Amino acid sequence: MASENSPLLAYRLLGDEGSAFPASGVGGPGGPSPRKLSTFLGVVVPTVLSMFSIVVFLRIGFVVGHAGLLQALAMLLVAYFILALTVLSVCAIATNGAVRGGGAYFMISRTLGPEVGGSIGLMFYLANVCGCAVSLLGLVESVLDVFGADATGPSGIRVLPQGYGWNLLYGSLLLGLVGGVCTLGAGLYARASFLTFLLVSGSLASVLVSFVAVGPKDIRLTPRPGTNGSSLPPRFGHFTGFNSSTLKDNLGAGYAEDYTTGAMMNFASVFAVLFNGCTGIMAGANMSGELKDPSRAIPLGTIIAVVYTFFIYILLFFLSSFTCDRTLLQEDYGFFRAISLWPPLVLIGIYATSLSASMSSLIGASRILHALAQDDLFGVILAPAKVVSGGGNPWGAVLYSWGLVQLVLLVGKLNTLAAVVTVFYLVAYAAVDLSCLSLEWASAPNFRPTFSLFSWHTCLLGVASCLLMMFLISPGAAGGSLLLMCLLSALLTARGGPSSWGYVSQALLFHQVRKYLLRLDVRKEHVKFWRPQLLLLVGNPRGALPLLRLANQLKKGGLYVLGHVILGDLDSLPSDPVQPQYGAWLSLVDQAQVKAFVDLTLASSVRQGAQHLLRISGLGGMKPNTLVLGFYDDAPPQDHFLTDPAFSEPADGTREGGSPALSTLFPPPRAPGSPRALSPQDYVATMADALKMNKNVVLARACGALPPERLSRGSWSTAQLHHVDVWPLNLLRPRGGPGYVDVCGLFLLQMATILGMVPAWHSARLRIFLCLGPQEAPGAAEGRLRALLSQLRIRAEVQEVVWGEGAGAGSPEEEEEGDFVNGGRGEAEAEALACSANALVRAQQGQGSGGGPGGPEGGDEGPATALTFLYLPRPPADPARYTRYLALLEILSRDLGPTLLIHGVTPVTCTDL
Repeated sequence: MASENSPLLAYRLLGDEGSAFPASGVGGPGGPSPRKLSTFLGVVVPTVLSMFSIVVFLRIGFVVGHAGLLQALAMLLVAYFILALTVLSVCAIATNGAVRGGGAYFMISRTLGPEVGGSIGLMFYLANVCGCAVSLLGLVESVLDVFGADATGPSGIRVLPQGYGWNLLYGSLLLGLVGGVCTLGAGLYARASFLTFLLVSGSLASVLVSFVAVGPKDIRLTPRPGTNGSSLPPRFGHFTGFNSSTLKDNLGAGYAEDYTTGAMMNFASVFAVLFNGCTGIMAGANMSGELKDPSRAIPLGTIIAVVYTFFIYILLFFLSSFTCDRTLLQEDYGFFRAISLWPPLVLIGIYATSLSASMSSLIGASRILHALAQDDLFGVILAPAKVVSGGGNPWGAVLYSWGLVQLVLLVGKLNTLAAVVTVFYLVAYAAVDLSCLSLEWASAPNFRPTFSLFSWHTCLLGVASCLLMMFLISPGAAGGSLLLMCLLSALLTARGGPSSWGYVSQALLFHQVRKYLLRLDVRKEHVKFWRPQLLLLVGNPRGALPLLRLANQLKKGGLYVLGHVILGDLDSLPSDPVQPQYGAWLSLVDQAQVKAFVDLTLASSVRQGAQHLLRISGLGGMKPNTLVLGFYDDAPPQDHFLTDPAFSEPADGTREGGSPALSTLFPPPRAPGSPRALSPQDYVATMADALKMNKNVVLARACGALPPERLSRGSWSTAQLHHVDVWPLNLLRPRGGPGYVDVCGLFLLQMATILGMVPAWHSARLRIFLCLGPQEAPGAAEGRLRALLSQLRIRAEVQEVVWGEGAGAGSPEEEEEGDFVNGGRGEAEAEALACSANALVRAQQGQGSGGGPGGPEGGDEGPATALTFLYLPRPPADPARYTRYLALLEILSRDLGPTLLIHGVTPVTCTDL
């Protein structure tokens, strides 16, 4: 059972002002830090700056020039439609509970679990790292356009040397500046972001005014890289002012080569660059650990930022299409500076927005990394990211991220990274949509966000849109990102993660299981789809471990319930003793590697508890139809925990994770001769109760003698053959004729066949013993049995044995069923019959000099019998004869090795298709 405390305990219910507030701010999942950022400074400002980034100044011409106004608007609508769907999901999750540090990673991991959340969180972190590098590369590009040694145009100052190494140096210096601001904390970052927001707003305002105030002019274009600009005539682009013919020429697409990379542009490549500039919607969510009220600030601030940037982009697209010819748009991505009333202000805006976007990506990446490190999903690899300052600033994560950004800067070109960054962002967005979709589909009562402008349709559409755009932008990057996510998820699954976060998968499974259980109509059951559904009653699992595994093999995909009765009276107890024991039994199921449910009950007697379990175990159409019991004999109990390798535990009595060892959770086996919780009378009465409830009964004896290989989950290949013997005749009721055709005999055949389907029993040969009367001619009954086996598709070896001679006078018609059991004959005669039947069975088992009769160790005379199936007679009607009945069963199965005595009451085989 989950041991996590209620989330309400993390809050003080009465604060100093009489209102509810968190007991402590949380900067990450494990570390406190002050929450001091407002909606505007903590969400609106960083989100706007991240969504503008370098695109708003240096890629408006790129998008409109190549795609044309109509396709550019279509791209923008598609991009913002995808973003809007994701924003709705973010708002829903953020308003459904307290959001701690880590932003999108926190939302995904606490919904989809650590395996999926951790893998996508790491990918989202890498997306922010690459986004920081993209912003810095754009900033270097814009600086060198003006101050580079190869700069062209009248405004080129030409003081900075250019080249790959120099560009890397400039990017590294700028990264040092950005890293320094982020290392000093969120407060300085917020102030720096607000300053850059003012500068960017002023710069955009000047550009918008310039479109109207500046008259037509020719703008000299920069020579393409790799060409000798001095030997070629100058090329000019034209700023026409507001001109309808210019707008008409710019409506359609005109994809050409990108003059910075030489690559041919198309819809996907242009959309990748545009979408990359709009992917900053998580910038505010990434700061969730520093927000005063993240549940309010994240949805409100993100929506404001998205709406604001959308209208600014549309306005710039229209103004550019009305006033600039296609040559200018395609050959000078920084034409804003050329048409501005005061060009330096545009430069200030470019530098400010690039620095701010890089700061936002770096500090967001550091917060995600710190949250990942605090959750300890990747072990010592992220250990340095746990380091925080006295004020709660995770400077270790900042330095860690700074180093990775430095590595990404080695790649070089801006557009080279755009597709990869965009795909990684889309993976994270799809995961957020999937998280919200899962919560909505699970119909969990605690999922009631205050933001209600969403539905499962928007979530599903968001997931589909993100996946579609991933493969449209870059099929290779999309496939690689999904493969990386699967590998990381597999790694985290193998490593194990926290189990107290709550898995939405469990809620979804509950929802689906309930739905299909309602459809599983018991009135539509048919014998050809019958399968065993077992209830195994276990007193102490230490002595029942082999039986527990054998029953797991017999279930054939059916229901398997481990039942245990705790003796007591709830009226005389202070609390229910059943619930605390579930954890130990579930751990037993996990460690024994069996697919079983656990059902415990409290009763005044074992018999009464067994009745409870038989009646109420299971649900709907999945209820036990077969009761399995260990045999009641005088054999001393064995402690299989001491010999089973799966239950070997450290000497200190603890398992991995600090949980107590199973040997400390279950009492030691009963000492020989000590009192039992169940009397022989009640044992047989429990069998009789099950048969009255129309349940089949299986008694298992000497299962501890089965070799461990037979109880394993894999196949067992052995050079020595083994047999599974089936005696489908009631040996305590001698009569001639084909007694195997009754319901109980067919049930034995079915159970033996099911066991043979298990890989560990594939090598065992099924033998069926056909009992003939003393006067019956051999051959005829065997032919009928083989015909029946052929119809039932059962492969088995049939052997005829004579049985019934000297058992007593009278014809079969004169004998009542259970004569010897019910006392129709003398006690001595009944015991003699049981001894004769036991000797007959042992005589047919493969006995050798190397092992006991019927044991799993074979001898030299032939294959040994690994397991024997015997017909279990129905208990006598008179309870006074229960003890005698049990004594006859003990004689019948004595020294036979592993034996299953079975009485079936329901038809289980069918010859129809």
